[in-house]
Amino acid sequence: MPSTSPELELFVREALARGQSRAAIREALAAAGWRDEQTRGVLDGYADVAFPVPVPKPRASLSAKEAFQYLVLFATLYFSAYHLGSLLFDLVNRALPDPADQARFPMFGDSMRFSVAALVIAFPVFAWMSHRVGVDVARHPIKRLSPVRRWLTYLTLFVAAGILIGDMTSLVYNLLGGEATPRFLCKVAVVAMIAGGVFHYYLHDLRREEAEA
Repeated sequence: MPSTSPELELFVREALARGQSRAAIREALAAAGWRDEQTRGVLDGYADVAFPVPVPKPRASLSAKEAFQYLVLFATLYFSAYHLGSLLFDLVNRALPDPADQARFPMFGDSMRFSVAALVIAFPVFAWMSHRVGVDVARHPIKRLSPVRRWLTYLTLFVAAGILIGDMTSLVYNLLGGEATPRFLCKVAVVAMIAGGVFHYYLHDLRREEAEA
C-alpha cells in the first residue's frame, strides 16, 4: 500500500462510517489535493461490504520467521548467482585461454570445484525455500504484500539493474577501444544472462503479485 498519513486514514474511516460512497470520498480527497493512489490505498484497506461500521481487510505483517525465510531465500539466490557466474567464467577461460594467464591456469581447478560445491549446496536450499514460500503465499495471499519480501525484491532489482548497467558500460567501453575479444564478449553475455534473468523474473513476479493482491 502507498504510504499514507494518520489524517487520511482517519478521514476515510469516518467518511465510510457515515455512509459516504467511495466515489464521493475519492472526489473530496482529489479536490483537497490527495493523489489517487494514496486514496485508493486507504480505501482498499476496507472491505466493500454492507455493515454499519467500516470493516478492515487483513493486512500484511512482519514476523521473525517470515524475515528469516526471505533472508535465506535471497541470500542463497545471490550466492548461487555469483558462483554460477564464477563457474561459467572459468569455463570461458578454459575454452578461450589467454596466453598472458597461463600461470593462473592451475588455479582454475580449485575455483571451479568451489563454485560447483557452492551451487550443489546453495541452489537446492534456494529452490526449497522458494517452493516453501510459494506454498505459504498461496495459502495466505495477503503475504504477497509482506514488507520484507517487497524490500528484498526491490533491492534485488536494484542490484541486478546496477550489474546490467555496469556490464553494458564495460561492453561499450571495450567496443570503442577495439578490445572486445571473443573471451570478453562471452563473459559479458554470462553477466547479462544471469543478472537479466534475475531482473526479469522478479520484476514479472512483483507486477503479478501486486495485480493479484
